[in-house]
Amino acid sequence: MMRTSRKACLISLTLAALAACSRSPSAQSVLSAASAAMGADKLRSIEYAGTGLQFSLGQSPNPDAPWPKFNAKSYTRSVNYEIPQSRQVLVRTQAENPPHGGGQQPLIGEQTQTLIATLSSPWDPQMEIWITPHGFLKGAAANNATLAQQAVGGKTYNVLSYLVQNKYKVNGYINDQKMVEKVETWIDNPVLGDMLVEAAYTGYKDFGGVMFPTKIVQKQGGYPVLDIDVADVKPNAPVMIDPPAAPAPVVVTTEKVAEGVWYLTGGTHHSVVIEFNDHVVVVEGPQSEARASAVIAEAKKLVPTKPIRYLVNTHHHWDHSGGLRTFVAEGAAIVTHQINQPYYEKTFALPHTLNPDRLVEAKTAPKFETLTDTKMLTDGARVLELYHVQGSGHNDGIILGYLPKERILIEADLFTPPADPATPPPQPRSPYAVNLGENLNRLKLNYQIVLPLHGRRSDRAELLKFATPK
Repeated sequence: MMRTSRKACLISLTLAALAACSRSPSAQSVLSAASAAMGADKLRSIEYAGTGLQFSLGQSPNPDAPWPKFNAKSYTRSVNYEIPQSRQVLVRTQAENPPHGGGQQPLIGEQTQTLIATLSSPWDPQMEIWITPHGFLKGAAANNATLAQQAVGGKTYNVLSYLVQNKYKVNGYINDQKMVEKVETWIDNPVLGDMLVEAAYTGYKDFGGVMFPTKIVQKQGGYPVLDIDVADVKPNAPVMIDPPAAPAPVVVTTEKVAEGVWYLTGGTHHSVVIEFNDHVVVVEGPQSEARASAVIAEAKKLVPTKPIRYLVNTHHHWDHSGGLRTFVAEGAAIVTHQINQPYYEKTFALPHTLNPDRLVEAKTAPKFETLTDTKMLTDGARVLELYHVQGSGHNDGIILGYLPKERILIEADLFTPPADPATPPPQPRSPYAVNLGENLNRLKLNYQIVLPLHGRRSDRAELLKFATPK
């Protein structure tokens, strides 16, 4: 009797376990239920619009601050899921008062930003299609999504995951109402490496049979980049988008400014190469590995017998620090303000698996030389003086360079001369330019030539015209 009872008990437990397994959801059942509940099955395209806030990625006033915010006066995204393609049109205005940080502050009036993505686009813009709520579900259906359950904040979610291009992972969190509440993926970033992108969707409402969120918050690099209240949704609106222009090739144009001093332009971001007795100093390694590599190649062509010993980094904004890893791989020491060193040490150690760069291969340990207020690089004959721009609203650790013998000033972002020299200064003057003028007066620098790291070569008279308050 004892054996029979135990056997019956085991059989009963096994049947119960099998029954429980049969009731466990599959990826397909979760996907089908969510698609039906959200109206994704018959959705070919969508256009949604709203207002809120936009934040400028990588442009914080210091390495520990969030991205600076702007008013999103209007925001419209149009997505064609059949082609697929996406267009975002955002009209933004100044929100920080006084301005603090980058992102082309201070804005005067309105600025329109248009972002287009197609299947031929890199993953960075293309992921905007797949992280929309319905785009995620369509991507899950097309890419054999897998299912897991995850508890977050006291709630349990069905999490569908899949790979795009067998490389880029996308996770979607589906709540107990069968709504996509969050989507996350990772993109390659020259500073943060495998950078997390998170999009949170709440306040779902029915728009013509399609459930769509009325609140969208997207984060990149740990801070919000969008915070939008959605007011209008048009399911299956006609969406046809012209493909974006091909990206411009990396071009470096060299101008000799003085003996052993060259101004490297040819794009939106510039560098300066300075020859010393037994080495070379490059001021600014901007944007990306591609740009930094082109600058390094040009420096080696200009001074083929001397190594690049130092890379002077004016500030930590990503468009000015995106090439630093390439210079570290080259063996150059990074010269920057002291507030940036902990940030760079942390970011240089982050994984870069999506797009391994030269530093991943070289495994070179970074070297730093920092300053608080001033620093001098010299070989006994040539001198490069570096100064902290005190009180700058643009960046708390921004520095400028000065070659006293050549009377050359090198600065970034605080004064950018307009393409047409006849263009009058803005009214009122940019507080960043005014602050630069105040620092130059304090330092009593006897400069005549100005090499801005955006725009074109300028001079003392033009800078003072833009830096003197009216």
